[in-house]
Amino acid sequence: MKIRTHEGDFLAGVKQIANVAALPGIVGRSIGLPDIHSGYGFAIGSMAAFDMDDPNAIVSPGGVGFDINCGVRLLRTNLFEKDVKPMQETLAKSFFDHIPVGVGSKGIIPMNSRELEEALEMGMDWSLREGYVWAEDKEHCEEYGAKKRGLPQLGTLGDGNHYCEIQVVDEIYDNSAASKMGIEKTGQVCVMIHSGSRGFGHQVATNALVEMEKAMKRDKIETNDRQLVCARINSPEGQNYLKAMKAAANFACVNRSSMTFLMRQAFAKQFNTTPDDLDMHVIVDGKQKRLLFHRKGSTRAFPPHHPLIPVDYQLTGQPVLIGGTMGTCSYGLALSRAKSRRNLDYMDVLTKLNEMRISIRVASPKLAMEEASESYKNVTDVVDTCHAAGISKKTFKLRPIAVIKG
Repeated sequence: MKIRTHEGDFLAGVKQIANVAALPGIVGRSIGLPDIHSGYGFAIGSMAAFDMDDPNAIVSPGGVGFDINCGVRLLRTNLFEKDVKPMQETLAKSFFDHIPVGVGSKGIIPMNSRELEEALEMGMDWSLREGYVWAEDKEHCEEYGAKKRGLPQLGTLGDGNHYCEIQVVDEIYDNSAASKMGIEKTGQVCVMIHSGSRGFGHQVATNALVEMEKAMKRDKIETNDRQLVCARINSPEGQNYLKAMKAAANFACVNRSSMTFLMRQAFAKQFNTTPDDLDMHVIVDGKQKRLLFHRKGSTRAFPPHHPLIPVDYQLTGQPVLIGGTMGTCSYGLALSRAKSRRNLDYMDVLTKLNEMRISIRVASPKLAMEEASESYKNVTDVVDTCHAAGISKKTFKLRPIAVIKG
C-alpha cells in the first residue's frame, strides 16, 4: 500500500512538472529533482525559470509555496557526543522551553509593529542590529540573508515537518570539504534548525492567489492546472507578490536567526559557558538573461568560486544542507502525512525512537506519526542519486540524538 502511494505521489509530481513546462515565458526545461513529489501547483522538489524580459512570462505562488523561504540552518559546536549524552534529556527539555512550537505558538523575542516593519525590510541586518546574530552569520546565510499574523510568531518553530535537532557527525566522506565547514571528527555535536516564514508567508501566498485569479481572467492566461495560479511578472499583481514574498523571505531569515540565538543561549546555560567558547558557528546555481527562478522544496548549490558564496567556501563550493526526519540521519520526502496517521500508532513511533536513544519533545502526539521515518521515502537513495549525478557531493552525515517538533 505504501509503495503504491509513493508511486502515485511521484507520478502526480511528474504530471505537475509537465504542466509547469507549458507556462508562458518558461526558459529551458521544467526540472524535477530526485526527491520529487506532488505539491500545490508545482511539484515539491522542482525548479523552473522564467524570462523577466518576456512580457508574457509569469510568476506563480505555487512555484514558491505557502511557507516562503523554508530552510535549514546548521550550527557546529566543539562538543562531542560523550559531552552531551549525560544531559541529552535535559537539553531536549531546554530546547523545548526556549523555542515555542506548534500551531499558533507565540515567540519570546520582543517585537512591536514598528520593529516588524524594520525586520521585514532589513532582514538579517535587523537581527544583527538587535544582537540576535553574530556578524559572520549574515555572510553564511543565503543571499546574506500579513504583518498582524507574523508579529507574535518571531522565534517560533511552528508545526508540520519543522524541527530543531541535536545531531552527531556519524560519517565524514570528504575530510577537506568538511574541515572547511568546521566538521573535524565523527562524534562532533551540531544543531540543526528547520523552519520557515510561519503564518506570515502563508498569508502572503493566500493573498496573492486571490489577486492573481482575477488577473488571469483579465489577461486571458490559461494553464493546464487550476492550482497554477499566476500573473505576468511585470503586472501590478506580479510585482505586488514579488515585493511581499521578499518581505516574507526576510521574516523567515530573521525567524531562523532568532532561534539560532535561543539555541546558543540554551547550550550556554546548560554547559555554564558562552556560545563563543562552544564554537557555535553557522555552517552554511550561453547567452545571459535575467531570469526569475521558481525553486520549491529544493536548495540552491553554487559551485566553487561563485561570487554569492562566502569566502570560506570558495574552494569547496556552497554547503548543501539536507535536513533529516525523526529517527533518520538524512533528508526524507513524504508519502502523504495524513496517510501516515492512519498507518502508524504514535506510541509505537515513540517506543522506536526511545530504543534508538533519541530524545523527543513534541507539541502534539500526532506529529510523532506524521513525521516518523516510515512516512518518508528512503532519503539515502535520494542523496546517493544526487552524489552519483554530480549535482552535489556527499561531505558528512549526521544522526539525531534529540528532537523537538511542533
